[in-house]
Amino acid sequence: MQLDWLNTPGLSAVSAWGGCALLLLSLLLMLREPALARRLGGWETMARAHHRAGVWGYALLLLHTLGWAQRTPSADWVVQSLSHPALFLGWLALLGLMAGLALSFSQTLPPRRWRALHQLLGLCLPLGLLHALLLGPQRPTQFVLQALLALALATLGWRALVINRGLSAQPYRVCALQHPTSQVVTLRLEPLALPLALRPGQFVLARFPVQSAYAGCGEFHPFSVSAVGAQGRLELTIKDLGRCSGRLQQVPVGADVQLQGPFGRALDPSPGKAQLWVAGGIGITPFMAALRQGPPSEPTTLLYLYRQASEATFLDELLDLERELPNLQLLHAQDPQAQCLDGLLARVAALAAREVQVCGPPALLRVALPRLHAAGVTPGAIHVERFELRS
Repeated sequence: MQLDWLNTPGLSAVSAWGGCALLLLSLLLMLREPALARRLGGWETMARAHHRAGVWGYALLLLHTLGWAQRTPSADWVVQSLSHPALFLGWLALLGLMAGLALSFSQTLPPRRWRALHQLLGLCLPLGLLHALLLGPQRPTQFVLQALLALALATLGWRALVINRGLSAQPYRVCALQHPTSQVVTLRLEPLALPLALRPGQFVLARFPVQSAYAGCGEFHPFSVSAVGAQGRLELTIKDLGRCSGRLQQVPVGADVQLQGPFGRALDPSPGKAQLWVAGGIGITPFMAALRQGPPSEPTTLLYLYRQASEATFLDELLDLERELPNLQLLHAQDPQAQCLDGLLARVAALAAREVQVCGPPALLRVALPRLHAAGVTPGAIHVERFELRS
């Protein structure tokens, strides 16, 4: 079947330039720059932009390949192109993007392997730019391609050699710790240099380097801050949910930590807007940071769900805070499947007029968000910070 519209003059070139530009944007968003995340509206927005730029960049480059194939009359054009160095690099880049796109939707690969393969996907852009350079473009175009290639390689190098190794992170040290439950550890960290400018509700990416007396956890992982103290001190409350967080239950006092951030929205209520905070499990941590900072400035209802009583981190402290703070209402329940959510939401006064903050596992979000919408809460009044960008 002939796709005549693919023969549109300039379509192949425009789609190639557009695809490369979007892939370069996706690479730049992998740098995890806090200032950029704030300007984009938060970590979730940056993650979404990173993913969409990569997908649309791939789609445009596929369109570029199809347009070129439509203009090639030979039936064995694929075999012939593999013998041409420039075209071979183009095919290599496209096939790498296809594999990477499939991996980006995978939920079965372990995060560590997923992250490594996903970052290798970034090499497809330099391959594609080399493909274009080897085709012998005219001098102005050649200069632009060389500049884009240099920027792509610099971005990949910065991510691999600086960010992943923690050279751009702030150094901290564990100065105290406690175990609120058998599967949770709270680490108090003190800065060894300039502290991060953190506010309650935000999170950091933390890396615990491998040390002789402690196995460590050599990758950066996101953790919400559960307390912001004086002199740049902060607390991270970490639940054993996997390989890395399991190791962190054994962190000794004195262990070194590298922090990147801060990321996420601060829990600053809009003036005159009553608040609803919905927490599931260890998602209680950002709300604890806000309550420990001081009493809520607006009437606030905290809805806290947990799987079993032994996992209700900070529940005793929350009950004390409810008695002390007139602006705070606490509704809590042992509810692994969030089945009692409707009943709890029915106890929230003027629910539709509230500003809502949600933090918890994906299962809670899948249940809570539709119910909040059905209760009349507008989408713009619901704030969810997802730190799921595994790259």
